[in-house]
Amino acid sequence: MSFWDVNLTILQGLVTTAELFFLTLLFAIPLGLIICMGSMSKISPIRWVVKTIVWIVRGSPLMLQILIVFYGPGLLFGLPLLPRFTAALITFVINYACYFSEIFRGGIQSIPNGQYEAGQMLGMTRSQVFFKVILLQLVKRVVPPMGNELITLVKDTALVRVIAVYEVIWMGESFIKKGMIWPLFYTAVFYLAFNGILTLLLGKIEKKLSYFD
Repeated sequence: MSFWDVNLTILQGLVTTAELFFLTLLFAIPLGLIICMGSMSKISPIRWVVKTIVWIVRGSPLMLQILIVFYGPGLLFGLPLLPRFTAALITFVINYACYFSEIFRGGIQSIPNGQYEAGQMLGMTRSQVFFKVILLQLVKRVVPPMGNELITLVKDTALVRVIAVYEVIWMGESFIKKGMIWPLFYTAVFYLAFNGILTLLLGKIEKKLSYFD
């Protein structure tokens, strides 16, 4: 088997990895904001329920969560199994939304209350102060920790192989049956390239927001 054939096979896995990555971001970021608002709610029952859910999700292994979402409905309630990719996506969205929520909460709480008060003294509503004064500062503060989570997300996509979703490492490992182990190690190149592009993009975003320093 040629080097080109190996690349084509691994690229098929990379497509799955990329789909899982981008769809997770698409749904986890807004869900993370909702969870963040719940964890900061002034209504105690809502706040404690949300914080308990976040604690459970962040405190348990992602691989275990994937297995529960995939097998749980069928084994516990007799429901049909979800499609493998769908189960993986649901798990990743919930997991990363909980992590993102804590990043958002830390960013919001790091903004001095005096900025809200100053804006309201100028006749602005609280929502106007948030969107016109606070939001870009919040983005600036959450970009570095979000960047770390995004890089972790890229690597965590490898865990979906536990329910036979054909991602990059699965494709690389498939060559072992043909007596070739180097394609498995070669998958690291694809992860490094993916994370390298992410790092460059995040660096540009941070640079554009540097005027808040």
